[in-house]
This record gives sequence, structure tokens and C-alpha cells, in this order.
Amino acid sequence: MTHSPPSQRVGRRSFDVAPIELFFDLVYVFAIIQLSHLLVAHLSWLGALEMVVVFAAVWWGWNYTAWAMNWLDPNRTTVQVSTGVLMLMALGMAIAIPDAFGNAAWLFVGCYLLMGVMRPLLVIASFRGTQIAHNYRMLLAWTLFAGVFWVVGAALDPSARLALWIIAVAIDYAAPLLQFRVPGVGSAPMHLWDTEPDHLAERNRLVFIIALGESILMMGGTIVDAEAVSPGLITSLLLGFAALFVLWWNYFALAGHNVQGGDGSTAALRSAYAYAHAFMVLGAILVAVSTELRLSHEHLTPATVVVTIAGPFVYLMGNVLFLRSRFGRLAASRFVAMALLLLIGAGSLFWLDHVPTIMLSIAVLAVITALAVTTVVQSSRQR
Repeated sequence: MTHSPPSQRVGRRSFDVAPIELFFDLVYVFAIIQLSHLLVAHLSWLGALEMVVVFAAVWWGWNYTAWAMNWLDPNRTTVQVSTGVLMLMALGMAIAIPDAFGNAAWLFVGCYLLMGVMRPLLVIASFRGTQIAHNYRMLLAWTLFAGVFWVVGAALDPSARLALWIIAVAIDYAAPLLQFRVPGVGSAPMHLWDTEPDHLAERNRLVFIIALGESILMMGGTIVDAEAVSPGLITSLLLGFAALFVLWWNYFALAGHNVQGGDGSTAALRSAYAYAHAFMVLGAILVAVSTELRLSHEHLTPATVVVTIAGPFVYLMGNVLFLRSRFGRLAASRFVAMALLLLIGAGSLFWLDHVPTIMLSIAVLAVITALAVTTVVQSSRQR
């Protein structure tokens, strides 16, 4: 009689999102709040670049944990305890976010690398002698390679740190594209990863909803902190909420439970979820930041205009990659919407002193509403 390893799924795997996975995601509610506040506090091109680098690490930590749960049994005590430890490390990263380029660099990097080492070791121990164990050995090698740049960057001053951390992010994100190849040792091409599409899709849908929830928190917080609730503030709140709802509507018409078919290969899933959803979640965070800026400022500033356009624009970049990866479509409607957003942004910057904040909000809302309606209609026809 054979026994499965202590953390491995037994028999036919169940791909429902387990309670321990939902519990793990609670940390990312806090992490997304921290990322939003980091950008609001450092609203400059440098601040935006630093925020993107920190976001890239936070997202990769979540992404690799979600992928590992394709193989690990969430009902096993070993996996539950290990996920709790990963959750604690993710919390440490989230706490360090505001000062990651200051005194909290070691906390941020230490927690990120501990997560990056612990996950593959757990899978390797649970799947000894199998292909998935070999895959995770290759992944671990790339994590340690990137870790050199994370550690050296943490030891340097903030200006040099940014350059080293950009290299580290590039290595982490390039690893799957390069098939985790280690010269003289081996590789782990995507077709050797037995991945379940439904589980990954549901995990990514849930984290996207968490990202949208940040807009609710920032809108509510701005209203509560306002000295007086004016008609203009209420109007801005309604427009912000409408934009949030339309973004949710568009997303679930695009990648919701009723969307059927598509390429289910691991390479396609990697692009659609590891990479495309990084853009969509980042876009949702930028939407939250822009909503807070428009609620708390009566007049437009260049930074407000850029963030307001960047939110849906980055989100749509993710849409394009998602549709191309899973369905092989070019998503012409997304390119049209992106072009319109750029025109709105350029016009707002050119006539900055003459464009009311509410007009920018209405223009952006009109574009994403039209896109959402188009997406819903197209999705209905394809069912």
C-alpha cells in the first residue's frame, strides 16, 4: 500500500478555493492599502517607479503562493501551518512597504526571500522524485539568483537600491519565460507543469476584487475625513463609485465564471494570470489612488490627470494580454479605449486650468462604461 506525501493532494484534486487560501489573502487587503498610500505620499515619477517595483514583489509573492496551491492539499495540517507562516511573511512585507526604500528595506527583502525559499522547499519535500519537485528546484535556483540583487540592493543607498531591485524584479519575472533554465542542471518548461485553469482563475478573480475594494476604503475614508460634505463631493463620490462598478462589470464579462473555452495550456495560463493580472490589479490600485485624489482636490494637477488616465490604461493593458493569451484575440475595443484615454489625458493636461475635475471623471467614466457594455454584449454572443 502506498501513501501520498504529507502535503500532497490525494486522488482527484479539488480546485475550490480553500478557507486557508482566503485567509492568506486577508494580508493583501492591507498590502494594497499600503501600496496605495505609498503612491499618494510620493506622487512623482520616482515615487511611481518605486511603487511599481514594490508592487511587483508583492504580486509575485502572492502569485507563486497561489500557483503552489495547485498541488498542495489545503486540508493538510502541514500546508495550513506553512501557509500561516507565508502569511506572516507577507504581513512583514506589507508593514515594510511605506519605508521599503528607507529603513525597512531589510524587513521587506527578508520576508520576500523567505517566502520565495519556503514555498519551493515545501513542494519539493511533498513531491520527492516527481517532475513537479524538479520544476520547483529550478524555480528555487532562479529565486536565489534574483535574491542576490534584492540583498545587495537592500545594503545600498536608496538611489542604487532602486536600480538593483529593478534587476531583481526582471530576473524574477523572466524566469518562467526562460523556462527556469539553469545551465548544466536542467530546465522546467511550462508544458511540464500540470496546472488547473479553474483554480487559478478563481484565485485571480478574488484578488482582483480585493484590489477594487481599496477604492471603497479610500472613497469612504475621504468622505469621513471631509470637514463638510458638499454637493460637489457627493457628485464625485457617485462618479467614483460608478467607475468602480463599471470596472468590476467589465472584468467579470471578460474573465468571470461564465466565460468558457480558451487556451488551457500552462503557458497561456502563465501569461493570463501571472502577468496579465499583474497589470489589472495594478490598474485597480491606480484607480483607487486617482479616486482619492479627485475627491480630496477641487482642482486638477498634472499628477492627478496622469494617475486618473493610468489606472484604466494599465488595467486595459492587462485585458489585452489576457485576451491574447487565452483566446488569441487582439481586443480592438481595448486599443480604441486606450487611445481615447490618452486623448482625454492630453487634452486635460493642455487645458489644465480650464478643465473641472468632474469633467475628467465623466470623460473617463464614459470610455470605460462604453467598453464594459461592448464587452458584455460580445460575451453574450459568444456563449
